[in-house]
Amino acid sequence: MNYRMLLSKRVLSLVFICLVLTMQTSQARSLPDFVPLVEENSPAVVNISTTLKKGNGVGEIQGHNMPDIPKDSPFYDFFNKFFGEVPEGMVPNQQRTSLGSGFIMSNDGYIITNNHVVQNADEIIVRLNDRREFVAEVIGTDERSDIAVLKIDGKNLPTLKMGDSSKLKVGEWVLAIGSPFGFEHSVTQGIISAMGRSLPNENYVPFIQTDVAINPGNSGGPLFNLQGEVIGVNSQIYSRTGGYMGMSFAIPIKVVKDIYKQLREQGRVSRGWLGVLIQDVTRELAESFGMEQPHGALVAKVLSGSPAEAADFMVGDVIVSFNGDKIDVSSDLPPMVGSTKVGKTVSARVIRHGKPVSLKVKIAELPVDDNTKLSSSGKNGSKTQNPLHVVVEDLSEEQRKQLELKDHGVIISHVSPGPAYKAGVRNGDVMLLINNVKIKNTKHFDELVEQLPRDKSVPILIQRRGGPVFLALRLEDDS
Repeated sequence: MNYRMLLSKRVLSLVFICLVLTMQTSQARSLPDFVPLVEENSPAVVNISTTLKKGNGVGEIQGHNMPDIPKDSPFYDFFNKFFGEVPEGMVPNQQRTSLGSGFIMSNDGYIITNNHVVQNADEIIVRLNDRREFVAEVIGTDERSDIAVLKIDGKNLPTLKMGDSSKLKVGEWVLAIGSPFGFEHSVTQGIISAMGRSLPNENYVPFIQTDVAINPGNSGGPLFNLQGEVIGVNSQIYSRTGGYMGMSFAIPIKVVKDIYKQLREQGRVSRGWLGVLIQDVTRELAESFGMEQPHGALVAKVLSGSPAEAADFMVGDVIVSFNGDKIDVSSDLPPMVGSTKVGKTVSARVIRHGKPVSLKVKIAELPVDDNTKLSSSGKNGSKTQNPLHVVVEDLSEEQRKQLELKDHGVIISHVSPGPAYKAGVRNGDVMLLINNVKIKNTKHFDELVEQLPRDKSVPILIQRRGGPVFLALRLEDDS
């Protein structure tokens, strides 16, 4: 009996060990094998080094930017302590270098990288995986998308396969090859964290967010899917330290291919232009516009002479679709418009006063400078008290001219705790609309305030530092 029990225990132990080994083998097989992908694609990934000989007062010493401080300056010892000793005879601003990555698009030597990698460079050296080096020529650059196209004098060069970034899903495995900190052909992997990210001052690129380790020197390098196809160009990181902190951003290859084609054919990039300033729709604003839930891009300003003005877009419209594509958040719209062919007429659907309206608009070319002018506050005009707990003044002719306001708007000279302050109104704001009605002057402002409903959110439009912003205002019964 004891012999049988011992044998049974041994059999069970063997079965358990077999199960564990099977599970481990199964788990190992479920993880992607990046080795073939790296071996096949590394030859077409390049290292890019640039030299800027004409200094601007800052030199790169031992990998740091050191100010041009004379040795007899009282601050020289301080900077020398942190940046390292300057080699004898070297002028700090004599030469600056930078490192980046890129990849070969065609076998005759056209290369993709980031604009910021080669910007203002006097000389660009491209080094291949087989240690060959070439002097590169800049074919074209696009600052808005941060893409640059280079050309080297080569034949039968290795190239990469292009993928389809529009088919990417959050959670997919991705891999990057680049030269972080100058360590050439370093490979890092991760997953797609999010799609369509909008970054500050980058309105025309719906970035791919990943958790792939990206550091200085990776810029301009390719981002691959598991099929070995390029689905993005590594461009930026979000960091408070200057190094990788778990968030990196790549330009979708769909955007890159369009930019590449335009730069090769015409040396510049042409983008579509609608001519509106927009913002997100908050829950309070959605309620004030009679919408069941917040979505779309809220039009805060229609620019004069723009396609939007010609198509009868109005301030307060919420654009919910453009050219058949749904708009969930305001950052969805700029890439849609920017990628639309200039001269094409497209349909747009807006919510106006709570009702859907269809519009047709002919897209124009985005101007070189599409920024609006800054505003300033003044002190001229009459004053009045009101239930919003603000003091307003009429705008002078000079202020109207500077703010590009022909016949409406009042300036907030003082705001006290109350409904307006709670909504976000501050001193110096110019109030343009209340409940979708243009404010002619301070007297008209009083009349509109008296007509406001209680215990219900209504939209107000203000202009602050040159930018229009919608806010949701609510008057309580005891206001």
